[in-house]
Amino acid sequence: MLASLSSSSRAAISCIPLCLLFLTLASSNGVFAAAPPKVGSGYKLVSLVEHPEGGALVGYLQVKQRTSTYGPDIPLLRLYVKHETKDRIRVQITDADKPRWEVPYNLIQREPAPPVTGGRITGVPFAAGEYPGEELVFTYGRDPFWFAVHRKSSREALFNTSCGALVFKDQYIEASTSLPRDAALYGLGENTQPGGIRLRPNDPYTIYTTDISAINLNTDLYGSHPVYVDLRSRGGHGVAHAVLLLNSNGMDVFYRGTSLTYKVIGGLLDFYLFSGPTPLAVVDQYTSMIGRPAPMPYWAFGFHQCRWGYKNLSVVEGVVEGYRNAQIPLDVIWNDDDHMDAAKDFTLDPVNYPRPKLLEFLDKIHAQGMKYIVLIDPGIAVNNTYGVYQRGMQGDVFIKLDGKPYLAQVWPGPVYFPDFLNPNGVSWWIDEVRRFHDLVPVDGLWIDMNEASNFCTGKCEIPTTHLCPLPNTTTPWVCCLDCKNLTNTRWDEPPYKINASGQTARLGFNTIATSATHYNGILEYNAHSLYGFSQAIATHQALQGLQGKRPFILTRSTFVGSGAYAAHWTGDNKGTWENLRYSISTMLNFGIFGMPMVGADICGFYPQPTEELCNRWIELGAFYPFSRDHANFASPRQELYVWESVAKSARNALGMRYRLLPYLYTLNYQAHLTGAPVARPVFFSFPDFTPCYGLSTQYLLGASVMVSPVLEQGATSVSAMFPPGSWYNLFDTTKVVVSRGEGAVKLDAPLNEINVHVFQNTILPMQRGGTISKEARATPFTLVVAFPFGATEAEAEGAVYVDDDERPEMVLAEGQATYVRFYATVRGKAVTVRSEVELGSYSLQKGLLIEKLSVLGLEGTGRDLAVHVDGANATAIATSRPYFAGAEAELHGHRDVEGHKKSVMVEVGGLALPLGKSFTMTWNMQIEA
Repeated sequence: MLASLSSSSRAAISCIPLCLLFLTLASSNGVFAAAPPKVGSGYKLVSLVEHPEGGALVGYLQVKQRTSTYGPDIPLLRLYVKHETKDRIRVQITDADKPRWEVPYNLIQREPAPPVTGGRITGVPFAAGEYPGEELVFTYGRDPFWFAVHRKSSREALFNTSCGALVFKDQYIEASTSLPRDAALYGLGENTQPGGIRLRPNDPYTIYTTDISAINLNTDLYGSHPVYVDLRSRGGHGVAHAVLLLNSNGMDVFYRGTSLTYKVIGGLLDFYLFSGPTPLAVVDQYTSMIGRPAPMPYWAFGFHQCRWGYKNLSVVEGVVEGYRNAQIPLDVIWNDDDHMDAAKDFTLDPVNYPRPKLLEFLDKIHAQGMKYIVLIDPGIAVNNTYGVYQRGMQGDVFIKLDGKPYLAQVWPGPVYFPDFLNPNGVSWWIDEVRRFHDLVPVDGLWIDMNEASNFCTGKCEIPTTHLCPLPNTTTPWVCCLDCKNLTNTRWDEPPYKINASGQTARLGFNTIATSATHYNGILEYNAHSLYGFSQAIATHQALQGLQGKRPFILTRSTFVGSGAYAAHWTGDNKGTWENLRYSISTMLNFGIFGMPMVGADICGFYPQPTEELCNRWIELGAFYPFSRDHANFASPRQELYVWESVAKSARNALGMRYRLLPYLYTLNYQAHLTGAPVARPVFFSFPDFTPCYGLSTQYLLGASVMVSPVLEQGATSVSAMFPPGSWYNLFDTTKVVVSRGEGAVKLDAPLNEINVHVFQNTILPMQRGGTISKEARATPFTLVVAFPFGATEAEAEGAVYVDDDERPEMVLAEGQATYVRFYATVRGKAVTVRSEVELGSYSLQKGLLIEKLSVLGLEGTGRDLAVHVDGANATAIATSRPYFAGAEAELHGHRDVEGHKKSVMVEVGGLALPLGKSFTMTWNMQIEA
């Protein structure tokens, strides 16, 4: 394009910062776009001092030249900079004279910035050009003002605003950062990304919680997560950091490849940078600030079945029986709103779900170890005979418009929305959950439609000319209230229109009017994207206080920090091959967002999937962290036993999942401690392996279990990427991929099979499995010890966490939990496998045993076995005499090893080692002539 311009034009363009160039040149037809109106001219730094209490800088920024586009500039801004920890820096910019909206500190507990009082903070002038911390350094320019944060060790800039003018108006804030072209970015959700997990330049990234089906691509969906991870390859090593803009207002984020620009319609700029330098370290640092992921009960990692359309209890009972007869694992049965009386929260349909029969059913499944979860929506039916509504009105707990509860429409018809920012609203909600639990002892709650979703738009009234809801309607989602659009406030019609719903829709389209108010006059305009988050917090408080057990909550709408209270599913997807593929990227994004318990509706929410697709989806979905089949009432039945071929795939894939439950539960523990995702992009474990930076068709469970699903119709093989090393197929450990990382490996994948591999240097705890987690978790353990193929000098390690998962807290405590680390070495022919136990009494009390070791990668057979438990010779501790067995390997990968066979699996069986006691096991390898 530049070659066609005059020399004077090229000279002028060369002075434009690169991140602005892409905003001023038309990208579609190769010509200049019409010049946009000037939005702002930036600010200059007029003072910078050390905070009087130390440990921070405070500065003041004065607007350089006022403009009127999108409203008047705020004339004076305050800058606050603090190295909050060695690996986190905060840079906040806000109005110097008036407090502005920010995410409430009681929702995300964090260190407060100095309050804005209208006065000026004074202190010792700061004259240095940079403000260093242990790992990050803040630098700045005075006129125009810009700031940058760079890594102390390398001096590379991680965030640099010098490429664009800072704009700060009441309802429009703009800031940009330059980026190296090779930076790989991830995050900025929630949206469905057709190009995979790595962000693509020029795709739209709008952040505003919206009830719009997840089948809509590159569109603001149910969650608001204005955070991204930046991964760069430097000197052969992957180096990562993250940037969070903590702001709940709607925003567009423009990523142009060499720049990223935020356009936010309110609040303030509150940036947090996390130094990494590894992806795992980034998530650890991020969740240490926003809240660690909630611990999940063990049964939550079992399989879940739901359908919108289980019209009566007999149907639910039949579903449970169908799974049992088909020998397909099932832990949790769900009801959508079918259990409700006329779609009203906290009620039971007296005809189709009579309480006595429901309680009898729950007694039966609870005795087996199964669980029952139901849905509740936030909209409370406007009905004077409905106790929940009556008590809400008495407590004055609903969001208001013009001094009256805001009227909307959802499934029961006219509704009011509770205000979860109101302490009285939270107390009322907790009481209603308690009342409902007294009615039905549910094991968890599913909070849906909490963006909040509204079938109407604007200011509405109950009609006087017709009923609402319409009797016997087949389209209850069509608005039947009398409504008018709100256009007379700057909150309903802000000067800058974000790309809401992918079509620049009104902010209040199909949600709460943005001029409505919460507690203390808080505008919906500001708090909109916090609604589902605040509901999850209130629901968590309700369940934890009520049951004294570890809560389980599934939420659709999320915000920064939601993972500390709830799990997430990816919303209304479609039964298509494309949606099967998209589910991986969305799942991996939520691990980055600090919500590791996530999954998509298996087989698709609607319409009916094909039999082949459902086969492939349960094979993949069996390895989602949250694994649930869920369908729409309009779709034909799609429980996993409906098709025999799908039932076979389910038994195979879920069978492996249930054998891996101790591993998944240990990942849950690690996530709660450090934020580490359960399902991870491959680059989390292999940040130096650049070919995997965009890999979105495979992923890892934990550090070392690779899932490589079939995602294409008709395929009976899969082309999989493996970072360098040895990878063993968990379904048949004699099938080994030895990779040099030089290309894809073709793997057989018949209809009922999925490829799942464990990486070398890993010790994987597994159990026998079963059809319900309560039984599976009591079975003996097998330790899968994976060495590099043909190793003679190598190490491997792993761990397992077991506990009483009823306890609200997930911590090591004597008699309530055990944590065991496993180590293995091979030195020449000598092999050692040992364990180190922390607080073994719980495991001993439960009688948990290790019955077998499967050692992979060693050539030959074993002999001279010796076992010591807690230092004592314990070779006799076995159900029968310990034995060795072996098997030959079938290799895949590079031509020099393809099809080669060696004896590389040694099984040590017949053991009965107490998991709760440390052991050391040694033997020698012998190669038969």
